[in-house]
Amino acid sequence: MAPGAVRQAEDILEALRVFGYASLGMRFTKEQLADIHESLAGKLLEENGHGKRCFTLEEVPPGVRMADYRLDDILDCPHILQLANDPALLTLAARYIGCKPTLSAVGMRWSFPAQCEGEGLQAFHRDSDDWRFMKVFVYLTDVDEGGGPHVYVKGTHRTRAPLRLRPYSDAEVKTAYGESQVVATIGPAGFAFAADTYGIHKGTVPTMRPRLLLQFQYSILPVYMYRYHPLDYQGAHEFDPYINRLIFQ
Repeated sequence: MAPGAVRQAEDILEALRVFGYASLGMRFTKEQLADIHESLAGKLLEENGHGKRCFTLEEVPPGVRMADYRLDDILDCPHILQLANDPALLTLAARYIGCKPTLSAVGMRWSFPAQCEGEGLQAFHRDSDDWRFMKVFVYLTDVDEGGGPHVYVKGTHRTRAPLRLRPYSDAEVKTAYGESQVVATIGPAGFAFAADTYGIHKGTVPTMRPRLLLQFQYSILPVYMYRYHPLDYQGAHEFDPYINRLIFQ
């Protein structure tokens, strides 16, 4: 690895340790993004939450806030597994969590515009998926202030959470930590960032345009709230079977 790349990797790791958040820069080209969106065209989405309605992107029912693609359709997309297994990301995950990482979640979610307060994943909260874990997020659409940016409260990954996790209001977060610690991430399609989501965070409700977000989670153990059914992988690329064991085989 070139000296400049080594320094950049160290800076990313240090930012993640200190702030709980680190920019990863652009991870998909325009051509790769076009490949991904073309692969997803016409694929079914499942409503996130209690409704569980299924529909395509062209036929989203009124009132749907968020919807997810199925794992098999995500894994069929070009470039997704290659990024999840990028050596630089795996090294970052291993150094942050302290051991060889497990890819314990892969998701792709649309968030649709609404004029309302956020709740659930769209309100400030913490995750408690494992003893140590980190997530990588990639915007697959352009995200500005009206496009539902991810928001993170810097340093809160190093603060103690209550035994029973709960949501936090915007006012509560600003009073407790100050506005300067609340960082909204905007960026073009293809932009990525890493976060320790034990820290307080949320995905804001888009007001102007829908947002498509890709997410990878790297952890020590499987996340026991999930039921894993590894899919058969028929691709040409070879990936570490231990790291990917929960997602495909």
